[in-house]
Amino acid sequence: MANELAKQLINAGAHFGHGVSRWNPKMGPYIFAKRGRIHIIDIKKTLKGLLIAKKLLAEVVASGKDVIFVGTKRQAQKAVETAAQKCSMHYVSQRWLGGTLTNFRTIRSRLQRLEQLEAMTADGTIDSESKKQAARLKRELKKIKSNLDGIRKMSQLPGVVVVIDAKKEYIPLREAKKLGIPTIAILDTDSDPDTVDVPIPANDDSIRGISLLLNELADAVAVGKTQTPSERFSIKKPRRARVSRSALARAEDEEPAMAAEKPSQPEAVSESPATSE
Repeated sequence: MANELAKQLINAGAHFGHGVSRWNPKMGPYIFAKRGRIHIIDIKKTLKGLLIAKKLLAEVVASGKDVIFVGTKRQAQKAVETAAQKCSMHYVSQRWLGGTLTNFRTIRSRLQRLEQLEAMTADGTIDSESKKQAARLKRELKKIKSNLDGIRKMSQLPGVVVVIDAKKEYIPLREAKKLGIPTIAILDTDSDPDTVDVPIPANDDSIRGISLLLNELADAVAVGKTQTPSERFSIKKPRRARVSRSALARAEDEEPAMAAEKPSQPEAVSESPATSE
């Protein structure tokens, strides 16, 4: 399955990075080679980041939290909307309003205004207004709907933020970091991987590549919804194993100290033949 996905990503051009002159040195570990003046992204690192991201999404969704997909660049808009609708999650594909996460109460009030304007449109109240007032209300409705339609059902802060192009979507990444929300990003060779928790190195301008990766992430969200409570706790078992290893390490350190406290017994045995002679 991984080999097939790798071939699909290569055919989609997901391994092509930016020009050498535009690269971020922090992306060095994710670069496989240089062809001409273009960096080539290591697809193995792409698959590794995708696997970690899928596990994180499944765990967070299984705990009862939501996911928001963010991609406002033209190449990612349709893919973001399709992936979010596939797994019934939230998305922002037109414009990220500053404070969407950090000032969530105000965003909720704007969503209430959207519902009010839609109700006015449905019962014909807007058409009964003056021509100038009706035009103003329709512009307001169109503006709010284009910006907030993808998060109108988001009643609480999300558990994970997934963005396309970490360099462009730096505002949602900063807001998520401020609130302690984990972040996943598809980032190119000109981005800073330190700004996200789980980087997925790939060409963030490839429409097919973005669609493939988001489709895999949407499948992980769907899997998280089907997990039972017992399966949720099984995800955390590796953390317990780390604690047991540290306990074993402390025990191994204490054994040489205990052995150093018993030198008197061998010396007593060696002196007994001398006294008998």
